[in-house]
Order: sequence, then structure tokens, then C-alpha cells
Amino acid sequence: MAWTRDEMCARAALELEDGFYVNLGIGMPTKVANFIPDGMDVNFQSENGMLGMGPFPTDNEVDADLINAGKQTITETPKSVYFDSAQSFAMIRGGHINMSILGALQVAENGDLANWMIPGKMVKGMGGAMDLVAGVKRVVILMDHNAKDGTAKLLKECNLPLTGAAVVDDIITELGVFRIGDGGVHIQELAPDVTVDEVRERSEATIVTQ
Repeated sequence: MAWTRDEMCARAALELEDGFYVNLGIGMPTKVANFIPDGMDVNFQSENGMLGMGPFPTDNEVDADLINAGKQTITETPKSVYFDSAQSFAMIRGGHINMSILGALQVAENGDLANWMIPGKMVKGMGGAMDLVAGVKRVVILMDHNAKDGTAKLLKECNLPLTGAAVVDDIITELGVFRIGDGGVHIQELAPDVTVDEVRERSEATIVTQ
């Protein structure tokens, strides 16, 4: 049985470590903040100038001035700090962020990532994605295993414009946890009742078992 999106986010949260500085990408990755293990201290950073993001607000906690890079309302913590965009990207480009959890359109078996545009469709711009994959110590992708039309998103080579070359470390989908390694995409963990054959049928990339 494949993981639900909440289960995927909860599994991604297990990749975090105490004291980590983490950037969460727009979309599903932002929900990872709701599944931090008890007792763990993780500092979430947002490109628009905030370190120390709290969980999403309840209706009576909403403050329209507190938003993340995806323009979602968020909460602050007692140790939240605010700064300008230059300082924010200095943190990212300087290698001070331990991990970024991002969505993806495509991931190649060598770790290439495409996650910012589909040619011919309106796009607002790259945003901070290129800086994140270049400057962050570890890049974890959290995505559906296949596109809405059923096509594979784990590929031998990406055919969409790249965000970064050979930048992805790990991928979490509803089928399991995967790591980019020698020879292709290595299975680290499978969701309950998911088989290696199913992963291979739904992927174009070379799937490697342990």
C-alpha cells in the first residue's frame, strides 16, 4: 500500500536531525514542518527572510504579515529572526543550510533535477531553487512517483530544463525512499506492500536493490 501524502511528509521528517537548519520548498514539502519528531529542535529557513518558522497557523493565529516563500501564512517561534534577501541567500550560498526538501518535476538517475518550469507554460521564475540545490549540504526530493498522466518522474535523463546537475541526494515518493548512487537509483525503503517490480514498472531510471 503506497504512502499517503501525510505519510510521505512524516517519513521525510525522519531524515532531519537535531539542530539542523532546513529549507522547505513550496508545496508538499512545507507540510514536513507538521511532523517534526518530539524533542527535536529544527530551524526552518525561508528565502524571503525568516529563520525559525513555526507550524501553519490555526484560523485564529493567522497573521497576514507572516508568510513563507510560497506566500503561505506561517507562525513564528520565540527564537524567530528576520533579515533581508541578501542575508537569506548568503546563508544558502555559504553552505549554512543543512538540508533542503524540495518538490520535483523530474529527477534523473545521476541526480540531475528539473523542478522549476515546463516549456510553454507560464512561469514566474526560478526563485531560490537553483541557489538551494547548489548551496545546501543535502537535497531531499519529496514528490509523487509519477506525473498526473502516469509518466515516470524518475528518469535516465531529464528532458525538462534543469535546476541543477547531479545535485539530488535522496528521493521520497509514495512508493518508498530512494538514494542516488552508483549505477542508478538505490532503494532504501519501500512503503508497505510495494514491490521492487512495481517501482521498476513506474520508473524509467535504473532501479538498484541493496
